[in-house]
Amino acid sequence: MSPDHNGAKQLVEELFELVSLPWDQGNLQLSGDWPLLATSFHVGTLAQSTIAAAALAAGKLSVVRGGVAPQVEVDMHAAEAECTGYFQVDGRSPDSWAPLSGLYPCLDGYVRIHANFDHHRDGALALLGLKHETSTSKQTVIQALSMLTCVEFETRAAAEGVPVYALRTFAEWDATPQADWLASEPLLRITKIGSAAPISLPELEGRLPLSDLRVLDLTRILAGPTCGRALANYGADVMLINSPHLPNIEHIADTSRGKRSAFLDLRQAEAVTQLKGLLGDSHVFVQGYRPGGLSNLGFGPEALAELRPGIISVSLSAFGREGPWADRRGFDSLVQTATGFNHAEAKAAGATEPRALPVQILDFASGFLMAFATSVALVRQQEEGGSWQVDISLAQTAHWLRSLGQLSDNFHSRKINLASRLETETSGFGALSTIPHAAILNCQSLSPRLPSMPPGSHEPVW
Repeated sequence: MSPDHNGAKQLVEELFELVSLPWDQGNLQLSGDWPLLATSFHVGTLAQSTIAAAALAAGKLSVVRGGVAPQVEVDMHAAEAECTGYFQVDGRSPDSWAPLSGLYPCLDGYVRIHANFDHHRDGALALLGLKHETSTSKQTVIQALSMLTCVEFETRAAAEGVPVYALRTFAEWDATPQADWLASEPLLRITKIGSAAPISLPELEGRLPLSDLRVLDLTRILAGPTCGRALANYGADVMLINSPHLPNIEHIADTSRGKRSAFLDLRQAEAVTQLKGLLGDSHVFVQGYRPGGLSNLGFGPEALAELRPGIISVSLSAFGREGPWADRRGFDSLVQTATGFNHAEAKAAGATEPRALPVQILDFASGFLMAFATSVALVRQQEEGGSWQVDISLAQTAHWLRSLGQLSDNFHSRKINLASRLETETSGFGALSTIPHAAILNCQSLSPRLPSMPPGSHEPVW
């Protein structure tokens, strides 16, 4: 075994080459020996490299604004710890999974059901002819699935907009039309979508790289909120916009650090008008709804560029912006299952049942890639003007992770002592203990300026 941070530095270099942005390797220091997470995939390398790239890209914006590029340090073990998403509220660590979430055997394989939201759980149960009851047992679900093939159930679920996916091998995923479309796509896209003059920004005068920048964060699950939190860590003023009628997972306490948190019900004309008003003073618009979800309300990338010339529009999807699966809902665990990781991880571990990766790395890596691409687009906006669109998908991040190959004999790693890494602060949720951001700028740890607050705690005004 040998240190893997040389691999992380190479990935950072490849990311900057992908977006045609020069960078100084002397500004980056990576540390950490063999990864701690027990997995056959280069999860630690992906965590370290995406966090480093996000911090370095923010530093590039600092230079454009008259500042100095910060020295960036990222430790692999700190990056792995951050990507566990571990946190506590008043000494309690919330359960990440609802009782019915997980993998289930079918007639010819397995399917993964995502039941963390009640409407997703109820949708899956309805497809099986089961009652929408919290008392429904896993054994009851297994019995109902015993006469269905996994792809049959996945197809029926997709038609109803229910997030359920069949377990595939890598080869089986490669045979799908969506994998074929993704194979021709880059890891991420940054596209100029409109003309605009460079937006005037104050000089930094020693402040964080994204100071004075306003970000509208319309995301809900881990990847998008991780992007918003990273941008807040680098100095941005981030406003999380939630709808009062939509549910949230408990991780919102962790991912809301550093953000304002406001309610807007975009089913109401008044709320749409309010969001347009906020947009007029914003620099970045981040959204994680399925493709077309916000476009139907007048907030697609092109519409945003007309409403706010110079805007950076950042979109996250599960399976990509085009292709036959473009409108399918999906989360990290589901994408892992559909794209072959649960099968490959089990095979590497010698396990007889499917095995998930130890952390939701597709979510976290995609979130940091979103933050990286946002800063790159901001640099371009400052240097050449224009409005810009960023597109990133969980499935493309999965493809990138797979391309790195697999480790051997990495299922006996040391465990990360997460409790020793926790930092506690007062929040609107209670005493909030969280893992700090792994990137260190100029020897300074980055702490959110604003405490985490429950949805709707702030008015939707800058």
